[in-house]
Amino acid sequence: MTSVQTLPVVRLTTPEFFGSVLSPWPAIAVFDCDGTLWGGDAGYGFMVWSLESGLVSRNASDWIDSRYRLYLSGDVSEEAMCGEMVQVYAGLREDELRKATAEYFHTQIEPQIFPEMRELVAQLRAAGTEIWAVSSTNNWLIEEGVRDFGISPERVLAARVRVKAGSITSELLDVPTDKGKALSLARVGVTAPDVVFGNSIHDAAMLSIAKRAYPVNATPALLQIAAEKGWPVFYPQSTLGN
Repeated sequence: MTSVQTLPVVRLTTPEFFGSVLSPWPAIAVFDCDGTLWGGDAGYGFMVWSLESGLVSRNASDWIDSRYRLYLSGDVSEEAMCGEMVQVYAGLREDELRKATAEYFHTQIEPQIFPEMRELVAQLRAAGTEIWAVSSTNNWLIEEGVRDFGISPERVLAARVRVKAGSITSELLDVPTDKGKALSLARVGVTAPDVVFGNSIHDAAMLSIAKRAYPVNATPALLQIAAEKGWPVFYPQSTLGN
């Protein structure tokens, strides 16, 4: 019986992480959001919250619930599911949804922001680094969330649909996940960012285009890739337990 070899992974302490990221100082930095800048899955959490609060119709609620069950069973792809989690809000006024995402983020997600990542972004911004946020979560929620980090909406690449006359449509414009994250960055001219941060296997393609890649709060699947590629990993203190 052949044993499986587990490759070693370099785990950085907080001082080591900051030192590695900031020297040499990066001109362009790219961050995933859910699980990287803050804990948890804000996209899924907001979907559940919005369904339970009655923000969307019963028909839409039943539809997205059935689709999510198929996603969990592997019958709906990651890209399709992320797109449908934005399309479910078709017909709503955008200002109404922005108000809802702001309420959800500041009550449910803001307490889960990793202090180390907030400080890192602050230091990068102070030095003039161009910072991008890339996420498969809806753009309204991500734009609200990264506002606290000083990242402008123009530097957010997230799952989005077309908005016409203030109303949300079901016409998908972008769903940045897996290889789509790197493609979305390429469309705005970012093809070789200095540093990239992500937490899951869906960030692997984006991490691969970086001059320096940093898995943060890495899932087991991403940890294996990090070991194979020699990427150092960092775990915020709040993810380590006692």
